[in-house]
Amino acid sequence: MTTHFITAEIDLNEAKPDLVKAIAEEISKQGEPLRWAIASVDREKQTATVEAVVTQLPTKAL
Repeated sequence: MTTHFITAEIDLNEAKPDLVKAIAEEISKQGEPLRWAIASVDREKQTATVEAVVTQLPTKAL
């Protein structure tokens, strides 16, 4: 198992009404979230940048 620091951009208009669920779903695409935080919000673009630490299982070499 390895840990990775990732960033994700969340469209706030599409994330309504449940922002936390939208963030969790987006982060889960890259691994199992350990922690995450909203790092910044762009009001003009209506996006939020989320930083997270996720764990991933090692991939098997063929």
